Amino acid sequence: MLLEFRVKNYRSIRDEQVLSLVASVDKKLASTNVAATGLKAPGRVVRTAAVYGPNASGKSNLLQALGFMRALIAESATVIQLGQTFNVQPFRLDTKLSTQPTEFELTFVEAGVRYQYGFSLTPERIVNEWLLVYRAPKPQQWFSRTFNARTGATTYEFSSHLTGPRKLWQDSTRPNALFLSTAVQLNSELLRPVFTWIVEKISHIPAGQSPLPEFTNKWLKDVPGKRSIRDFLSSADISISDIVAVPRKGFFQHITFSATGEPAKVSREEQEMVMPQFVHETKRGSAKFELHEESMGTQRLYLLAGPVLDVLRNGRVLIVDELDSSLHTLLVRRLIGMFQSAELNPHGAQLIFSTHDTSLLDQALFRRDQIWFTEKDSSQATRLYPLSDFSPRNREALERGYLAGRYGAVPFFNGSDLPVSGAK
Repeated sequence: MLLEFRVKNYRSIRDEQVLSLVASVDKKLASTNVAATGLKAPGRVVRTAAVYGPNASGKSNLLQALGFMRALIAESATVIQLGQTFNVQPFRLDTKLSTQPTEFELTFVEAGVRYQYGFSLTPERIVNEWLLVYRAPKPQQWFSRTFNARTGATTYEFSSHLTGPRKLWQDSTRPNALFLSTAVQLNSELLRPVFTWIVEKISHIPAGQSPLPEFTNKWLKDVPGKRSIRDFLSSADISISDIVAVPRKGFFQHITFSATGEPAKVSREEQEMVMPQFVHETKRGSAKFELHEESMGTQRLYLLAGPVLDVLRNGRVLIVDELDSSLHTLLVRRLIGMFQSAELNPHGAQLIFSTHDTSLLDQALFRRDQIWFTEKDSSQATRLYPLSDFSPRNREALERGYLAGRYGAVPFFNGSDLPVSGAK
């Protein structure tokens, strides 16, 4: 379970911003919207978090930062080569910060243990890296790494709790590679749970993109999987009575994204794949439709079905920028409801998403600690803050309050600047 994400000096984010999924002491919707961590402290996390804000306020940058951190951990020891630079963009509207490191940190729970892992970097190298492990109330710092710009030397400190060939791992870690990724590549079983959780438990869908069809198509290869996809779509009331899995030969496309800014690597492999056909029935007849013949909303819902079901089945974290894109607001509520159902989400999966759909600002759907806002200050730096900072009343109309500017994070217009039709 994800507890907290911190980011500093990344794109529009200047000062450290913290997205916390730790649940407050509020008891509202606790039986549905909150999951137990298995720890004494923090004992609970929220299952979903929504991020609101005007265009260009930093919502996408916040979610992209989490995706960037995951990609760098996955690639730094294997894909990135010696001498390559990272495609990291610091806050550029402050001359002092434009040359300072960018910093990321994740705190999460895996198998009853709390981990706190982070690093800072410039485009050329990793500057700092650290891992704290909470097997007891007092944290154990398993390792830390610090680069001294004045001497050009990197120093490591290790705890006795981290056993294994630490000198080998240290000497094998390139300046532009993470120690965590390198050690796991060299078979560190103690660090593997940290690496695996971040790389395999976090899924990021950027704005304007949808998952590849293969993520959902593979569910059609067996009867239970096909039933799950069919039920998922049928519950959305989009008039699909059945799905037929049709085997076809085609080219399977692999896309590998790089944290260095290199162009994405695309490879194609011919193989047999399963494609969906959707059955629609009426009193006057029935017909089968290909995926591209369905509406944009149905296509997006189908493409999301596989990742959503996979995340729910395996207790992962799904990050979706602009979740409401091409989806009716009731469908978005349905997706959120799946994560906030103890029956459908027994493994503590979490959903973090950005949206402009203000109708979701409903205290019957969200707790106050699940709603976050982004806005830019006078220096154009992103600020992230939760609705709970405002302590709205239990019956307060959140949508009306937000649109009225009560919580900030809304665009303000100067009416005198609006263009007038026909003006000369």
